[in-house]
Formats: sequence, C-alpha cells, structure tokens
Amino acid sequence: MTRSGEAGRHGRRRTGRTRRRRRGRIRVLGASAAAFALLLVAGAAWLYCRLDGNIESFDAGGLSKNRPEAGHGGRNVLVIGSDSRSGANSGLGGGEGDVGRSDTAFLLHVYADRRHAVAVSIPRDTLVDIPPCRLPDGSWTKPRSGAMFNSAFSVGDTAKGNPACTQNTVEKLTGLRVDHTVVVDFAGFAKMTSAVGGVRVCLPNDVYAGDLNPHLGSRGERIFAKGPQTVSGQKALDYVRLRHGMGDGSDIGRIRRQQAFVGALIKKVKGEGFDPTTLLPLADAATRSLTVDPGLDSARKLLSFAMSLKDVDLHDTKFATLPWRYQGNRVAIVRPDADALWDALRHDRTLDGKNAGGERPAPSPSRTAGTGAAAGVRVSVHNGTSVPGLAARAAGALRAEGFTVTGTGDAPAREGASVVTYGPGQRDRARTVADRFPGAELRPASTPGIDVTLGTSYAAAPPTSSSSSPAPSTSPTEVPSRVADEARSADDDICSRISYG
Repeated sequence: MTRSGEAGRHGRRRTGRTRRRRRGRIRVLGASAAAFALLLVAGAAWLYCRLDGNIESFDAGGLSKNRPEAGHGGRNVLVIGSDSRSGANSGLGGGEGDVGRSDTAFLLHVYADRRHAVAVSIPRDTLVDIPPCRLPDGSWTKPRSGAMFNSAFSVGDTAKGNPACTQNTVEKLTGLRVDHTVVVDFAGFAKMTSAVGGVRVCLPNDVYAGDLNPHLGSRGERIFAKGPQTVSGQKALDYVRLRHGMGDGSDIGRIRRQQAFVGALIKKVKGEGFDPTTLLPLADAATRSLTVDPGLDSARKLLSFAMSLKDVDLHDTKFATLPWRYQGNRVAIVRPDADALWDALRHDRTLDGKNAGGERPAPSPSRTAGTGAAAGVRVSVHNGTSVPGLAARAAGALRAEGFTVTGTGDAPAREGASVVTYGPGQRDRARTVADRFPGAELRPASTPGIDVTLGTSYAAAPPTSSSSSPAPSTSPTEVPSRVADEARSADDDICSRISYG
C-alpha cells in the first residue's frame, strides 16, 4: 500500500475518533444540562411544596350567600391584623385569652389598570351592622346593628377568629365584593419585617414602655426615640401597636402610623426589586403566619397575585380612612361621604377622580345622564326607609330621564345603601339604574325585572332644585375632598402626618 493510502486511512481513523469524542462530550453536556434542569424543576417543586405547606386557609362556607356583584375590573382584598395570643403570638403582646381579635383592618382596592391602588382603613371601633355569621357548630347568628366592627372577627370565640364574618360585614358595609381576604397575625407580621431587613418609620416624640402598656404603672424605659429609625421584628410590632403617648392617644392616630408603616414596607420591597433574593424570604415568612381565603391557598396563587402588583406606582398607592366622626367613645360612619368613596372604588375611579379602569372606556354621556341608556329600561321602586314619599320622589327622577317605572311601594326598612335587584340577563340595565343611586348594591335575583329598594343613604341625599321630584345624582359621586386631601401615598415622607389630635 502506498504512503498516501496509509495516510488517508490514518486520517479517517483520527476523524472517526474525533467525532466519537465530540459525540461523547455532547452526550455529557446534554446529560449535565438535563440534570441541571431537573435540579431546577425539583428545587422549584420543593419550594412550592414548602410554601404550600405553610399556607392555611379558612372555610369559605361561612361567606354570605347574598354577596355584591363583582366590580368593573378592579379587585378588592380585605387585610385583617389579628392580635390573638395563641401559638407563636403568646410572647408578642397579643390580646388576652385564646380568642382571635381583629386589631386592624383595611380594604385594598387594586384598580383594573394595575397601576393604582388604595387601602381604606376601617377603625376597629366603628359602629356597623353585622350580618348573619356562621358559628363553629355550623349554625348562623342573627344580624346585629350598632356593633363594633372588630367584634365581627370574634364571632364564635375561636383562636383563629372568624375571617368570613368580617368579610361579610365589610361587603355589607361597602356594597363591594371582596375578592380575597388575608389575615396576618402578630408572629407573621414580625417575621415579615425581619425578612425584608427592617422598615423605616418615624416617631413624633420619645415613647416609653408605659405608653405601650398603660397598665405598667410607671413611665418605664424609653423604647423609641423621637424621629426616623429602622425597626423589625418585635420593635416593628410595638410601633404599629402604639396608641398612647402620641397625639390624642386614639385608634385614629394609630391608623395613620400603620398606614405610614405599610407604605414604607411597600417602598422597601419595591426598592429591593421583585427578585428571588427579596421575595423568597418574605414569602416564606408570610406564608407561615397567613390565613387566606381558598382563592389564595397555594404558593402559585399568592405569587401570581403579588406579581400583579409589581407595576403599581408608589405615588399612586394611596392610604385613606373610612369617613368617620366620634360618637361618644365609638366611631360613627359619615354618610354620604362613605357611600361616595365606595361608589368611586366600584367604578374604578381614583381618589382624585381619574378613571383607572385599564383599557375600559369611561362611561358615555348617555350612560350617566341621558335617555339613551334609560330607553326601554323598566324598573319598580320601593321605599325601604321611614321617610314618606321617597319612592315617588325617586320614581319621578327616573321617569324624567326616560326610564319606565312600573310601580312604587314600601319595603322592609334597611340601613345604608340602596339595593338594585335584577333578573336573568338584566345586569347591564340594572347597572344603568344603579348609577343613579350612588353607593347602591347590585344583587342578582331568580325572578325577572329590575327593582330598586331605597336605603337611608338616598334619604339623606340633599334635594335638587325641583322640590316635587328631586332626582338622584345622574353621575358617579366624587370622593369628598376631606377624604382625598387626608390620604397619603406610599412615597410620602415617613415623618409627615403620623398622628391625630
């Protein structure tokens, strides 16, 4: 064989060996990549299982069967702070005994554009109507009037409280459908503040142990110095629980500081970025001490909800308080200011009147003030108050706009907002009717037709220039300037407006 033939044969052998080595390396790299991907999947699955195992949910069977309709596109989340002393909370200064109590609560409305949000605090001593609530044995309580708001959470006297009862109460109070409810206990709150490395707060003056615990019998040591500082764990919990020693020592003042704290917490998390190093420790701490409704009972659902908030601007994250006034040592709701606030949230309007309904167009003129939307809409009107002639007054206003009123009459008395019930296929027309009654609740019914039952909020509305048939407002009511002016943003100075009185 010639040398050129031998060289060719050796060359082919080397090429074959090179190809086999390359295929071997590719197989090794492929196996390594597959193993790495498997580890990632396994790690993610382990993490999800761990977080899922942390989450506790409450029984939705205790929710009312007669709930408000869903809104235009925004979502409402009820957040309840529990001061139970059960479990890990026993050493953190919770309430007495093993009965779960609501220490604070706010309704978070996330607008449909996912760029605006507002949290409305409900003072714990607010006098409200508590609808029927389910007890641990499956029976239901009778409705109560003039009860303190925080007592709804204690119905049933259980250590975990009664989130469903509080949700029912908030839905009755606001006429808004609560999409999710989250309960945070003391231990969970302390762990979350530690997980984010502390939160910046501010005190208007020095605070002493006797301010935190008035039963101490002495001033005690100083636990907070005046001015800005970073707190976490027990110190953060002490800060949001503080009530005495600042301003007038009221719960209203504490609400202001709690709003400032939540705003600073949001600012801290957004400043760190929505990345695993920030979110995973927070998620682990949060899920260990959260009780949620079944709609948020998995890590996937919670993460999805959290990520839906990532584009909400700090300045457009607002904190407001339910319009209130003192009634003795309790808090009374100021109407119609409160109804106007709930009406704004129902229509996805911000506190300054902007439409934040995403791509949904603003209501057309014919929908809010004209006969175009009213044409062909048949409605009956019933007076649910003790004010004589109220049904006739509302009926005259509706006829003036082009609605067909099929009849008027009296109905059992009801407090608060009016109610518009509607039969199958009548929801859009019923909403057109409800727009004429700020704060009205929409409720589906099995029988055909549309019916308005007037509540005391309509009776309290000021009459228009026509004394014979004053019309209800023909457009959504603006949020009162008092509410808008006193609201704070998540990017506000932490030392501004942190007390009352």
